Amino acid sequence: MGSCSKQIKIPKAEKKIYKIEQHGDTRNDNYYWMRLTDEQKLKKPYDSQTKNVLKYIEQENNYIDQSLLHTEELQNKIFDEIVGRIKKDDKSVPYYKNGYFYYSRYEKGKEYEIYCRKKSNLNNPEEIILDGNILSEGSDYFSIDSINVSPDNNWIAYGVDTLGRRFYSLFFKNLKSGKTLDYSIPNTEGDLAWANDNKTIFYTSKNKVTLLSEKIYRHEVGDNFKNDYLVYEENDNEFYNGVYRSKSGEYIIIWNSSTLVSDYHILSANEPRGEFLNFTPRGKNHEYSIEHYKNKFYIITNLEAENNRLMETSIFNTHLDNWVEIIPHREQSQILDMDVFENHLVLNERENSFSKIRIINQKTNVDKYIEFEDNAFTSYISINKEMKTNLVRYVFTSLTQPPSTYDYNMDTGESILLKQQEVIGGFNYKEYESLRLYANGRDGQKIPISLVWKKELKKDIPQNLLLYAYGSYGSTIDPYFSVSRLSLLDRGFIFAIAHVRGSQIYGRKSYENGKLLKKKNSFFDFIDAAKFLIQKDYTSSETLFCSGGSAGGLLIGSVINLNPELWKGAIAAVPFVDVVTTMLDPSIPLTSNEWDEWGDPREKEYYDYMLSYSPYDLVSNKNYPNLLVTSGFFDSQVQYWEPLKWVAKLREHWKSTNKLYLKMNMDTGHGGQSGRYRPYKETALEYAFLINLSKRE
Repeated sequence: MGSCSKQIKIPKAEKKIYKIEQHGDTRNDNYYWMRLTDEQKLKKPYDSQTKNVLKYIEQENNYIDQSLLHTEELQNKIFDEIVGRIKKDDKSVPYYKNGYFYYSRYEKGKEYEIYCRKKSNLNNPEEIILDGNILSEGSDYFSIDSINVSPDNNWIAYGVDTLGRRFYSLFFKNLKSGKTLDYSIPNTEGDLAWANDNKTIFYTSKNKVTLLSEKIYRHEVGDNFKNDYLVYEENDNEFYNGVYRSKSGEYIIIWNSSTLVSDYHILSANEPRGEFLNFTPRGKNHEYSIEHYKNKFYIITNLEAENNRLMETSIFNTHLDNWVEIIPHREQSQILDMDVFENHLVLNERENSFSKIRIINQKTNVDKYIEFEDNAFTSYISINKEMKTNLVRYVFTSLTQPPSTYDYNMDTGESILLKQQEVIGGFNYKEYESLRLYANGRDGQKIPISLVWKKELKKDIPQNLLLYAYGSYGSTIDPYFSVSRLSLLDRGFIFAIAHVRGSQIYGRKSYENGKLLKKKNSFFDFIDAAKFLIQKDYTSSETLFCSGGSAGGLLIGSVINLNPELWKGAIAAVPFVDVVTTMLDPSIPLTSNEWDEWGDPREKEYYDYMLSYSPYDLVSNKNYPNLLVTSGFFDSQVQYWEPLKWVAKLREHWKSTNKLYLKMNMDTGHGGQSGRYRPYKETALEYAFLINLSKRE
């Protein structure tokens, strides 16, 4: 790791006894004192506890900065490489909506997007509706969310977050005058929906403590938001909530979602002062989504259908009893998403672990799939705002091919390439090779692994290999292209994705077998995939690295506890590692929404099981691999104190000569730094950490 690090003092956190008792069991948490409230973080002058926490964070940040100072040149080189591959004056593919073509573009040397439109024809003059570079002035962190234009095209409402905590303030701009109103609505989720009167919006308000999206309000543009009318309040703290406008423009839809249950409330967009009606009574273990089409709603539902089925119901009676099946449940194919057009229905499905796009003619009921040629790819439905069209826009990408946006003619079957992400610097996808392998899990489960490498650097001996996974919430990491990843591949690394249980790689059953009391299957799959890659000589324990973020950081924390000897190094980004303590405390943001995913440790069965894998609780005297942990001080999803406490406890039990680093970004949240280029500073740090360990440049 470099001799310079031997002279640097390793941080040591103060220990304060704090006992947590549950089910007759007592756990000692010596670093519980590191937990600060938002008020403590933002209120100055700081109190003594805040000062002590900030002092320890500063020690950790100084330690990694000094320890990896010798990699600074490499970090800068990698950063320049990544940024150098990005087209500086790039723009998105325009999409058409309600008489205008909308797109965003970047200007050379600027961090944020400029949002534009052109009326009727792309040859008409450009109208800049928002410039993120101007709006972000004076902010260390800046994010725009939910840009919504009114039905008459004269107003734009949008959300801004300047902290990284995912609290958005809503602003209103008149597109005729160019003036932004002199007020904003604070503490929102960022989402909103316009009614057809062009003056009423519906938006989601957040709880400042739990960060839950609890309430939906009605607001008239120009009125005092303190007088806004509450149209919906969620009383079950296991639900997320939000509001949107249907693609047809005929409905305002409130959605409610927990891990296992979906619920909807609908209102005619022509009657903003009307009452929302429940789509169908909230069920148990029933997840579904809806899309309006003419005189009916289409419904993707898991009702008596593990992998979902497609149903429809009349707009005049949306109760479950009136639903009619259109496409039945299939064991080998899962319906993921849908988009509705005047004459066609488009489905995104997963079959044999790959995503596919299915086109159904509404008049003839004839259907077909768009064909793709690759062995590790993903495809998904893109932005389609208009219903009266025979074109569906989709995106195709793979481990070797940059994202390509197509318009597919649903009548003729012709795909037209609109844009492929340009990689500056002479990139040729044919110089890289991808592969899908299947490892044998310890219980007989086949574990898909997607790999990519640069052909000319691949040797028949074990290589440096970075194994990545997520594996929670049913979120599936499909094979995808990465501009930044080329900096690893071009240095001889193999990159691999382990498609572990907890995702839906084989449909819903993959998710069910990787959550709650089967959560350990995610970790076992990852370990078994690693052992398979070693057995097949793709890598070795001296050249194998692993990484994951958020719930994937939990996976990393677990596997280095279970098999520390397998890994040369590991990266845990914004890791969820203090599982039991967090899930015992409903006051911690978002905890109550997660009980159906992890279990409620207030019940002993779940408490015991979660305690048996919780990375923080299982830290012990071990020869852990080299470890880099990253976090954001204003993280709204995984509170900063989880990785902070974990590193402090690891230092207490660290027995190997390997290195342990924590990088805490003091200006960001869960998603890291904002902007077009700045996030790659963090990527460059991670890659330099890996390359330095691999003893290669």
